[in-house]
Amino acid sequence: MLTKAALVNAALDQSIPLARPLKIHEAMRYSLLAGGKRVRPVLCLAACEMVGGDQSLALPMACATEMVHTMSLIHDDLPDLEYIHIHKTARLLEAAVVCGAILGGADDESVEKVRRYALRVGLLFQVVDDILDAGKDLASDKATYPKLLGLDGARRFAAELVGQACEELAGFDPVKAAPLYHFANYIATRQN
Repeated sequence: MLTKAALVNAALDQSIPLARPLKIHEAMRYSLLAGGKRVRPVLCLAACEMVGGDQSLALPMACATEMVHTMSLIHDDLPDLEYIHIHKTARLLEAAVVCGAILGGADDESVEKVRRYALRVGLLFQVVDDILDAGKDLASDKATYPKLLGLDGARRFAAELVGQACEELAGFDPVKAAPLYHFANYIATRQN
């Protein structure tokens, strides 16, 4: 995963050169290259390889996915985009993984399995996020999974989601699918 992230970082660096107009390019580079785990582009590359493709085929899409994610962080506080904010985690993850699979040459059935995996992992991310923020969200009266299902119910739902996500990968080569298995389990057990 770290090798893929380094590859993405190098490609992102090349994608936005220091050119005229200099101030705009500097601002773009500052936002895009500020760091981060590069989760979405790494999953795009991993999905491409999982279905038998070469990750170089998916590298431009992986970079585009990270650019869209970075833009969403910059514009995250705009109230008119609330609908997008609610759905962006799962949908951007889905786009990255599905595009990687398509670019890797996956058939329609494999693309659908990858799509279901990504949607479950995206939802899992939100459920775990809600669990981690349970005390803070309860005080603000937000509608969250722990509020709707109780804390234990939300934890059970998270366990179901990680199991369902991993089931979608069952037909793929386990070695090639390992990064996607690892990511789902990481999201399920993260502490922050």
